[in-house]
Amino acid sequence: MSEHAWATRAETASDVPAVRRINLAAFPTAEEADLVDALRADPAAWLPGLSLLAEPAAGAAVGAPAGTPVAHALLTRCRVGGAPALALAPVAVLPEHQRTGAGSAAVRAALATAGERGENLVVVLGHPAYYPRFGFRPASELGVRAAFDVPDEALMALALRPELPAPAGTIAYPAAFGVP
Repeated sequence: MSEHAWATRAETASDVPAVRRINLAAFPTAEEADLVDALRADPAAWLPGLSLLAEPAAGAAVGAPAGTPVAHALLTRCRVGGAPALALAPVAVLPEHQRTGAGSAAVRAALATAGERGENLVVVLGHPAYYPRFGFRPASELGVRAAFDVPDEALMALALRPELPAPAGTIAYPAAFGVP
């Protein structure tokens, strides 16, 4: 299956239960689902339109009806060296739709939307074999670091507008992340 089997769109108020359901199903604990709810409640972190869903495209035979959200990617405001940036987290896919391109479609849509809005830097703490497909590279290459110990290959960054200087320095995550 490919990303072309998936339509993407921004989360609406009526999608909140579906987003929670996706995150609860994708992870072993409620931590990520609770994180999304906490970020949604934080006006300094939440950026309307940057919580993206993937759902089956019309006519796609993917085992779910068209219009049913199966994947979620969230970008929220963080700061790098005091400058605005975005944090990509979490990315979640219903287990029965993992490895189908749904998650990649949601991530690509989130990054494209952020770029269209003039955002530049996105950071992600995640699997080093997954995120490079979107252009992420070790954050250290851009002078970006976390305020806590993390393997260099797991903390990645992406400059959406490489013609502009990207912020460098220490990442300040929203309080909901529970990290310094």
